[in-house]
Amino acid sequence: MPEEQRFDPKDIEENKVLAAISYLFILFLIPLLTKKDSKFCMFHAKQGLVLFIGWVILWVIWMIPILGWILGFLGTILLLIVELIGLIKALQGQAWEIPIIGEYAKKINV
Repeated sequence: MPEEQRFDPKDIEENKVLAAISYLFILFLIPLLTKKDSKFCMFHAKQGLVLFIGWVILWVIWMIPILGWILGFLGTILLLIVELIGLIKALQGQAWEIPIIGEYAKKINV
């Protein structure tokens, strides 16, 4: 079953913008704390949380000379692309599950 069918269309329409800001670094906290009744917002907020943890890990990797800088640069590009796609999909009202990361987001109980 496609992801969008799991969510109420009214919920999606009312919460697109809040779901989208979930992908902007620490701003995932806004929908995570204010829209607990919205399954659509929580779906995107949990993915935003996992991406934020990815950013923290990437920040630590950046501290490693040379190899860390290379991996950090490539990781930054990857995370920015994933965040941009997630933001666009949320604004379109779609529930795009991020490969690999989406599985970890599903396990979060808030």
